[in-house]
Amino acid sequence: MKDTPWPGAISGYCSNVHAGSNLDETIANLTEHTLKVKQIVSPDEPMGVGLWLSANSAHAINSEDRLSEFKGFLDENDLIPFTFNGFPYGDFHAPVVKHKVYQPDWTTQERLDYTIELANILSSLTDEGGHASISTLPLGWLGQLREDWPYAAAARQLLKLVELLRVLEQETGRYISLAIEPEPGCLLDIADDVISFFNDYLLGKGSDETVLRYLGVCHDICHSAVMFEPQLETIKAYADAGIEIFKVHVSSAVEVDFTEMSDADKVEALKQLRNFHEPKYLHQTSIRKGDYTLFYEDLINAIEAQEPSFVWRSHFHVPIYLETLDLLRPTQNDIIEGMQAIKEYSDCSAFEIETYAWGVLPKHLQVPVLAEGIAAELKWFKETFSRSV
Repeated sequence: MKDTPWPGAISGYCSNVHAGSNLDETIANLTEHTLKVKQIVSPDEPMGVGLWLSANSAHAINSEDRLSEFKGFLDENDLIPFTFNGFPYGDFHAPVVKHKVYQPDWTTQERLDYTIELANILSSLTDEGGHASISTLPLGWLGQLREDWPYAAAARQLLKLVELLRVLEQETGRYISLAIEPEPGCLLDIADDVISFFNDYLLGKGSDETVLRYLGVCHDICHSAVMFEPQLETIKAYADAGIEIFKVHVSSAVEVDFTEMSDADKVEALKQLRNFHEPKYLHQTSIRKGDYTLFYEDLINAIEAQEPSFVWRSHFHVPIYLETLDLLRPTQNDIIEGMQAIKEYSDCSAFEIETYAWGVLPKHLQVPVLAEGIAAELKWFKETFSRSV
């Protein structure tokens, strides 16, 4: 298979970049965009694809007997659904998404039911004896004091899912795991939060071996970079804790280093950074000041509150092949360091390029044909990491 960083790995892009609040829209967008990507990067061989199905789409497949139709479409077009993105529940391309993407949280039955539906679908799309993963939100948005949030209730839901995934594998021979995806501003936004949650609420309640088989991490390189986590230390911390990284989101954030700029460049850099403020998604922003970090839940909040100084990083997924953004820069080096660390400390073999923000990029970074931009990312990923084998 093409587009893999090393032997045994599988990679693809995440279809949450497409609109698709129902199943018909999902199939139409895969036809319009994904098949064009495949024609560019892998015309003669199967291509991995990370699928996003909204709750409506997942329910339609399960309740309206459309699974065989969906599987037939994927098989006919040589698309391998090696992972699902189960983070966005509803319309991820509504005019305003912002905090809605974190709802419902993991204390709710709706979140559990949605994830169960995804697991059943993915199991049916996976070869017997195969393994596929579902990424999910890191419990929910913080929005209150950490100590007041009902972690135990979320843990109970996750442990219910563990048992269901265990039975599913036993009955079908297909191994589906859930990968919790830390994100800035969420209840679990750095590796230490994830490890503490596992130790305090998930492990020691029964079979730790079973929990760690079915629950792990989706390491989003952009998210980790925004929180100024060193990639090697972060990935090694998961390994030391015995927590598997089931999937890596290959993604790049926006950084601006004001520390050595002239006053004129600072004004211009801030102007360029403001171009990344847009109304659809949250762009959580961290400012590194020496040994501590200031956090803002959206880029505009940081711009309005702070002078242009120190180093800023903002949660805006920019194309991973970009090496520069004029006075700003992408965190591409974190991708390179993160992949090296994965190879050293993890058995992860699933890599999903997750640049979902093509449609809200500043005008000068947008591409006329979405499939060509996505294909350029896949080619960069393959060419960059095939050399490291």
